[in-house]
Amino acid sequence: MVGSLTRAPLLAQEHVIAERKRRERISQSLLSLAALIPGLKKKDKNSVLGDAIEYLKQLQERKARLEEQIANRTVESVKFVKKTTQFYVQDDQTSSSDENFDTQSKNPFPDIEARVSNKDVLIRIHCETNKGCISNIISEVEKLHLSVLNSNALPFGQATLYITIVAQMDDEFSMTLRDLVKTLREGLLNFM
Repeated sequence: MVGSLTRAPLLAQEHVIAERKRRERISQSLLSLAALIPGLKKKDKNSVLGDAIEYLKQLQERKARLEEQIANRTVESVKFVKKTTQFYVQDDQTSSSDENFDTQSKNPFPDIEARVSNKDVLIRIHCETNKGCISNIISEVEKLHLSVLNSNALPFGQATLYITIVAQMDDEFSMTLRDLVKTLREGLLNFM
């Protein structure tokens, strides 16, 4: 009986120490949680947990709104390849028609692809390299009331050039995507 009496206070003391450590971990976690919640005024446990729940609900609602905006965003693209025009819409509806842009140029026709999302325009051009080609292309893009934000040119072999241009529509821009690509292509054919 003497052995069990000395063991009981020792177990009780270990239990008290373990419980104290658990409460300290909970307190530290609540402090960490409080630091993540913007505009938190009270730091008591109940306020921290209640405000954390409200903040998470706000984040979930914001996420749902952003997902809805992304789903409603329309992206359309047009691609001219040789003499064929293909018109793509986001819902995978495709229509194509043959349009003759034949000129007496020795160079092959430039392939042009354009995508629009809101006021952002992505233009990709595959053409034969000429001196001053890139500056002429950027000049043609800017004539169409587009502000060039970024451009990239990648030479391939000795005669081919892949150009990517990211632009934004100015207030004066009023073309359809198909007309944009058609006008750009006609302008490029003048100096190629």
